[in-house]
Amino acid sequence: MICNHRYQDARRFGGIILQEYSIKEKKLVGPIKNIFQGSEIGCTEGPHIFKHNGYYYLMCAEGGTGLGHAVTLTRSKNIWGPYEIQPDNPVFTSKDKPGVVLKKAGHGCLVETQNGHWYMVHLCSRPIMPQNRSVLGRETAIQKVKWGQDGWLRLEAGGKDPFVEVPSCGLKMHPFRPEPIRDDFEGKDLNPHFNSLRAMPDASWLSLSERPGWLRMYGRESLGSKFRQSLIARRITSFECTAQTCVEFEPETFQQAAGLVCFYDNLNFYYLKVTHDEELGKILTACFNQNNKCTELFEHQIPLKQKHCHLKTEIKNNKMFFSFSFDGKQWQKINYEFDITTLSDEFCTDGCFTGAMVGLCVQDLSGRRQKADFDYFEYIAK
Repeated sequence: MICNHRYQDARRFGGIILQEYSIKEKKLVGPIKNIFQGSEIGCTEGPHIFKHNGYYYLMCAEGGTGLGHAVTLTRSKNIWGPYEIQPDNPVFTSKDKPGVVLKKAGHGCLVETQNGHWYMVHLCSRPIMPQNRSVLGRETAIQKVKWGQDGWLRLEAGGKDPFVEVPSCGLKMHPFRPEPIRDDFEGKDLNPHFNSLRAMPDASWLSLSERPGWLRMYGRESLGSKFRQSLIARRITSFECTAQTCVEFEPETFQQAAGLVCFYDNLNFYYLKVTHDEELGKILTACFNQNNKCTELFEHQIPLKQKHCHLKTEIKNNKMFFSFSFDGKQWQKINYEFDITTLSDEFCTDGCFTGAMVGLCVQDLSGRRQKADFDYFEYIAK
């Protein structure tokens, strides 16, 4: 796709360009040609070219990655074009279909199984209603498709609506070993499900060896920072799930905090944290940020005398709750109901596409890099 940066409307999507790649030279060579300007749907991007039965099929995403998302198909006998658009284009879309579960369906890619069945994987989202917000972000779905006698591709079951369930291709099942729900931080490498912000974790702020069996992180900038945060988090993958940890942290000022965070971006998060209060000393409390409007729950400050504290978040569709425990068995709920749907593309004004995350973080705005130790991290999708 070529981006025409001179425009801020659909003309920004300037078409699909093609250039030859030289395997020998390991670089692009030869002329660059715009081979497809897009259909009337517009916002043409995400190209894939497949060769099938003598045709080159160019598959594109159109309509933008929001509710107008669609899969467009074109073909040509010559890879350089011209490309004709499928007469009943798009292949599928969920645009203007409030009853369809898989919204924002588009960005398709084809696969043929070894027994001749065809499927298309594609992006989608499943908004939580009635807020109509996609907490899980972009998800991947699959549709069963078939080639018609006219050489065009359609959903096997007919129509244009993406399906939640599709027929199996009849191959032998290949189950994967279930992922452990609990990470006790006993290995030397960080679990690959964890993500960090803008830079890979390194020994300057994170260690699995300084205290064996624990994850140690050193406090850096605030959750509102776009630079050096000490945060690792994994994707929330289910509308109903729990995550918990146990933290040891000895803050000396309100500028230091550590705990469990549900995070979308630096402007949107929910945070259950151990920190310091001038009168109460070490405390457990919570705060949240909604498009850079931050709220501290001063009415929910629990003095902590114990060295460690277990922290938990529980997500139930559009609601989220925080709890704490001193033994990991008897839990006390923070008497506050949070709206988890604010951690979504539709609500957030800055970022997009990632989906909500849950994880661990430490801040030290005093610059002293106070450390926090986490005994485990547990995530259970229901």
